[in-house]
Amino acid sequence: MLIGHIKEIVRYPVKSFHGESVQKSKVMDYGLYGDRSHAFLDESRPGKYLTITQFPGLVRYKATFSGEEESSKFPSLTVTTPDGRRMDWNDKDLLKELEKHSNRKIEPIQYSPSHVPLGAIEEEHILLVTDASLHKLKELWGNEKLDFQRFRPNLVISLIEDEPFIEENWFGKTIVIGNEVEIKINRHCERCMIITVDPESGERDASLHKTVISERNNYFGVYASVVKTGEIKVGDEVCLIN
Repeated sequence: MLIGHIKEIVRYPVKSFHGESVQKSKVMDYGLYGDRSHAFLDESRPGKYLTITQFPGLVRYKATFSGEEESSKFPSLTVTTPDGRRMDWNDKDLLKELEKHSNRKIEPIQYSPSHVPLGAIEEEHILLVTDASLHKLKELWGNEKLDFQRFRPNLVISLIEDEPFIEENWFGKTIVIGNEVEIKINRHCERCMIITVDPESGERDASLHKTVISERNNYFGVYASVVKTGEIKVGDEVCLIN
C-alpha cells in the first residue's frame, strides 16, 4: 500500500552536529551511509560521546561529505563552523576549538563505512517522522518556526493521507522505500532535552519539550531497523507491505 514519498533524507556525519540533507544515499546495515560515523569521545565520561546534551553549541557545526559514497573509505569530511570557517575533520584547531567551548577534554573517533555501532547512532538504525505529525506538533506548540531538524530524523515522509501520528500504527510492520530498501518500524522515539535546542542558533526553549511531554507522552517520531539495504532518493515511493 502506497503511503507517501520521501521528502527529506538527513544524515549526521558527526554525532550531534547539524544534519546534512542529501538527495540520495545508500542504506547500510547500520542506517544511512556515514550516519554518526565520526564523533568525539568525552574523556570526562569514559566510554561516552560529547553530545548536544553536554554542549548545545555542537548543533551549529555542520559537516558534509565531499565525493562518492565509497565502501572502502569515507569521502573527505569538511566542517563548517558557526562563524562560517571551513575546516577539515582532522584539523587540530577544530579539536582545540571544541574543547575550549565545551570546557571538556575530547578525543575524535571515526568508524568505517561498513559499520557504525549503535550508541553512536542513538538506539536504532533509522529515525523517521512524517510531515503530518510535524505540522500537527507545530500547531500544538503554537510556533510556526518549528524546524524538523530539532528532532534529528533520518527520513521525513510526506504522507498521501494527512493523518498525524499514523506512523505509531506501523509498529512491527515493514516499509519499502523505492525499489529495494526495506525497514521495519519498531517503536516510539522518547524525546530528551535535545529538541529544546534551536538547530541554527543553538538557543534553548524548554516549551517544546513540555509540549511533547504533555500532548504526546514525550513521544515523537519512530525508530526503524534496516531489513534490506540499497539506495534511496528524495521522491521515492514509500509503501507499507505488512
